[in-house]
Formats: sequence, C-alpha cells, structure tokens
Amino acid sequence: MPTCLPLVLRRCHACASERFRTDGKFRVNAHHKLIDVWLLVLCTGCGDTAKLTVLERANVRSVRPELLDRLHGNDPGLAAELLRDPVMRRRNRIALDWDGAWRLDTGGPVPPDREVIDVSVRFAARIPVRSVRLIAEGCALSRAEVERLIAQGALVSAVRLGGRLSGDFTFTLKR
Repeated sequence: MPTCLPLVLRRCHACASERFRTDGKFRVNAHHKLIDVWLLVLCTGCGDTAKLTVLERANVRSVRPELLDRLHGNDPGLAAELLRDPVMRRRNRIALDWDGAWRLDTGGPVPPDREVIDVSVRFAARIPVRSVRLIAEGCALSRAEVERLIAQGALVSAVRLGGRLSGDFTFTLKR
C-alpha cells in the first residue's frame, strides 16, 4: 500500500538535483474560456518550484466540475492518480521513485510449520516493487535466501520473479 506520494525524478534547472517532492498542490490558471493546470513539485536540493502540466489550453466547459473542485481543493489523492498516469509521466518526461513510499501489509506472520505455502499478493496501487524484496520482507527472509529459493525451484510463480512487478500475482513457497 502507498504511504505517501513518490518522489519525482527530473533534473532541476537551478541546482542539477534529480529529485522533486510534491504535497499535492495544483496551480489553476484560466484565460477566458481556456484553462491551464499544473501540479507543483519542489526540488529536494534547492527548494525551487517546477510545474508538471496536467491540462494545457483546455476548454473550461470540457473539464468535469468534480475534477475542478478537486484541483481547486489541492486533493493529494488526485495528485497520486495523476502521478501514476503514464500519459502524464510521458508528457512531462518524468519517472517516479517509490523508495520509502509504500508499506507491506502481511496480515500476520508466515506459519513456520507448513511445508507448502501458497501466497497471493494484491497491490492497493500500481507501485513497481522488486518481487524479491517484497517476498523477502513478507516472509522474513533475506533477499539472498529468496534468490537461492528461486534458483532451487523451491519458490515458484507463474510470473517472472526477477524484476519489478506492479500487478497482483501469486507464488508458492516449498520449505
């Protein structure tokens, strides 16, 4: 589950830092019948403000009233939705750093006496996480131990467990 908004990876024009943080503040600017909207981000190095384009020269009547209310209210939930939107990330040429912005909810300890454990992983939000790290934290194992179990065939899944995953998956752990 996400715990806070991720850091935005983009080069700062003032100090050459590559990380920005956001607290969900928007700037809305209307020009007669047209509206521009930006998500404001602050450089972690110098504190300079940068703008990520949300809407550009859009007709005011084409924007849903509930969206306008959320923009004017600086809704952090809307900021999270927009940051996860691949179209917005591509338009603004940004990437996200999710380190420290999520937590793992296991629902309790792993029963040590069972030989075969079937685990179903559900994501509350599409957060890209290394599957080895997720399994290691959830099963109270080291990452090296998880990688050894995968190599031995004692930890199997229908998805490839080597890289990052952001969608639901299941795996079986044989002890």
